[in-house]
Amino acid sequence: MTPVLRAAALLVGSIILPSCSPVDALNATVAADGVTVQRDLAYAPGARHAMDIYRPAHATGPAPLVLFIYGGAWSSGQKGDYKFVAVPLARRGVVVAVADYRLVPDVRFPAFLNDVAQATAFAQSHAAEWGADPSRMFIMGHSAGGYNALMVGLDPQYLAAAGVDRSKLAGVIGLATPADFLPLDDPSTIAAFGQATDLPSTQPVNFADGHNPPVLLLHGQSDTTVYLRNSTALAARIRAAGGQATLITYPGIGHIGLVTSIAPLFDGRAPVLDDVVNFIHAQPPR
Repeated sequence: MTPVLRAAALLVGSIILPSCSPVDALNATVAADGVTVQRDLAYAPGARHAMDIYRPAHATGPAPLVLFIYGGAWSSGQKGDYKFVAVPLARRGVVVAVADYRLVPDVRFPAFLNDVAQATAFAQSHAAEWGADPSRMFIMGHSAGGYNALMVGLDPQYLAAAGVDRSKLAGVIGLATPADFLPLDDPSTIAAFGQATDLPSTQPVNFADGHNPPVLLLHGQSDTTVYLRNSTALAARIRAAGGQATLITYPGIGHIGLVTSIAPLFDGRAPVLDDVVNFIHAQPPR
């Protein structure tokens, strides 16, 4: 977290959950009223292949479905930490699946993309059981998770291998997405992608073919972890190829502040939740 957000979360934690972590403190501020949760559904064999499902408790019809993929430099993260993302979306009428996936150093590119594609296939095939509409499915991610979401949505090979037609995705949503980051100059990207024999094939920007699902890119203008140029380059490339891309930027918002703005504690900092929900509801069924 940024220093300001960490201080705020720790303050909340000192009041609500003494000795808890910042993310536990943030999650403790999120009331789950009106949301039902089903945990640890296996989408493939293996300890890192499970997802949690958050559903609106009083939906009046099939809801849009979002598969959320968290970040963590491809080397950390767990689905249980993202209540602060899933619950606000579910309370706005969206069924949300938060999936774990294999991490570096146990795997390298493209294993985590294969996991996300399998999670997509599982979620789409079980959507109706969860009260969701499989023709209104979105993949959404933040940071490394945004990379995973965009690569799976833009390069059709991953979904095809999992038995999913890319054209059946209603959209892809990337928050602070690393999309155009060659040469590899950071330990996290070197660890995840350094063994790839064809580095251009690791970059989302190289798969803007004009046939991609609609894309929403959200980025903080003060992000010094994943620079805004990643999203601007990808949006421009998609549009130049004839595809649909919407880019929204937020002044004064950094890398972690972008995703934590979804939580009620910080939602006054940027309308990230509103922008995501508006995009979801603007997309027709596929």
